[in-house]
Amino acid sequence: MTTNINVDTATLYEEDFYLWLERTAELLKNRQLENLDYDNLIEEIEAMGRSEKHSLESNLIVVLMHLLKYKYQPQKRSRSWLSSIFEHRRRLIKAFKTSPSLKRYYQEVFDECYKYAVKQASIETGLPLNIFPNTSPFTTEETLDFDFLPQDD
Repeated sequence: MTTNINVDTATLYEEDFYLWLERTAELLKNRQLENLDYDNLIEEIEAMGRSEKHSLESNLIVVLMHLLKYKYQPQKRSRSWLSSIFEHRRRLIKAFKTSPSLKRYYQEVFDECYKYAVKQASIETGLPLNIFPNTSPFTTEETLDFDFLPQDD
């Protein structure tokens, strides 16, 4: 009987993902662990972790890019840039509140994200890449600080 339930649950994953989620949650709540679709459950949990990391990187790149634009194109500063900086900082800080261990990952990928932010800032501003420093002029703390805005050069 257990095999049929597992097969049905695994098949459900392919046919109706939302129903699979509901069924998996029900099985977990009822401690019916023998009936779980372990392979797909593990895959989904791992995917959730990757998604959290990708979201962090994306938000960090946007903050850094707008900070660069703010610093290197002061004549074009806009409320839109300020709003974007605020919103993406908020998302990062919220992620750290719900998953404090992501703060380590933030530190690990900061320099890599800065390189992507430089490229994107160059594309959006039309400024040459060599205008921007090779390493971030903003610290990891400043990047998250709601009150921090870079000064003109």
